[in-house]
Amino acid sequence: IGLAGNQAHALGFAEALDLAEQHSPRITAQRLQIDAASSSQKSAGTLPDPKLSVGIENFPVSGMDRFSLTRESMTMQRLALMQEVPNRAKRDAQIAGAEAKVERERATLAVQRLQIRQELSQAWIMAQAIEQRDQVLAALLSENQRLQDSLPARIAGGTVQAADLLMARQEALALSDRRDDLQRDRSKARAMLRRWVGARADEALQGAPGPLSLPLDQLRSEVHRYAELAQYPAMQAMALAEKREAEAETKGDWSWEVAYSRRDRRWGDMVSFQVTFDLPWQQERRQGPQIKAKQLELQRLEAEQEDVTRRHLQELEDSASELAALNSQIERLQSAGMGLAQGRAELALANYQSAKGDLSAVLAARAQVRETHWRLIDLQAQRDTVIARLNSLIAD
Repeated sequence: IGLAGNQAHALGFAEALDLAEQHSPRITAQRLQIDAASSSQKSAGTLPDPKLSVGIENFPVSGMDRFSLTRESMTMQRLALMQEVPNRAKRDAQIAGAEAKVERERATLAVQRLQIRQELSQAWIMAQAIEQRDQVLAALLSENQRLQDSLPARIAGGTVQAADLLMARQEALALSDRRDDLQRDRSKARAMLRRWVGARADEALQGAPGPLSLPLDQLRSEVHRYAELAQYPAMQAMALAEKREAEAETKGDWSWEVAYSRRDRRWGDMVSFQVTFDLPWQQERRQGPQIKAKQLELQRLEAEQEDVTRRHLQELEDSASELAALNSQIERLQSAGMGLAQGRAELALANYQSAKGDLSAVLAARAQVRETHWRLIDLQAQRDTVIARLNSLIAD
């Protein structure tokens, strides 16, 4: 399936990107993760469920009144309701942590969408480069066939040698081998596209991933907007909430309980109420280490964020240097290299047709044209890949 496929059913890059996001299990899983975090957020900071206890108190098991529920005045059938109440600071920290988790999952979704865009772009660029190579090869095969068709008459006329026909056929065999290699590479590239767009990967590809969306200077100054770095504020907010929750443990929780105790009618029923408080008296051994651990986690995230920022800046400079070199090489090939190779091929052919040169020079010049053209296609694909990587740094 080549670039000259059915253009009525051509697949555009923007449409392919929509298909990739709509049908990506990775995106589906992350959206479910966001829904799960949002659902959990609703319960954050709420009081634990109350507890209901039912029992018998002061039931005699010895003496004259043993095993009786009524003869002993202290025997009671007890029904109690108890509610634990975590302190306000702890519940506020749980709410903040749940909110931060939702934001982290949303930031992760943005990262994954950009990763899909980059991977789709790479597959797209590779597939289009293969189609362009195939067009060059097809043109060379057509030239070779015209040459073979013309040689028998010239051999019969004695203007060329019979060995020239063998050389032309050898070139055709070599070109056919290269075409088989391209067919193999085409199958691989389409398989990569099929991962993202399904059966539509077999259609002709229309359009390209596009030029650089933001200038390099803006990418340098807005490194904090990179999708990977955009996750860190949410992760730091989660760690801060966990630290505050650990600090809230130093204040202790409390609970209340109300109970109704039923006795024999002779004695009358009773009501009890009590309040229980936690006593965090071992803070240096229990709460202190936990607070320190959460503080260290915050510091770890800050250091990791700085490391990721430096890595992105280095990669940005590497990409900028690579892009400048590729643009220079492409411009040089387009302005001079292609013309020189084509001119050499035309001169070799003219010399051969006028019996001033041999066929080997013609074939060598054609091979040089092919390699020059293919190098231009490769350089353009490399440039587009670098641009796609740069366009996958900041979410829209």
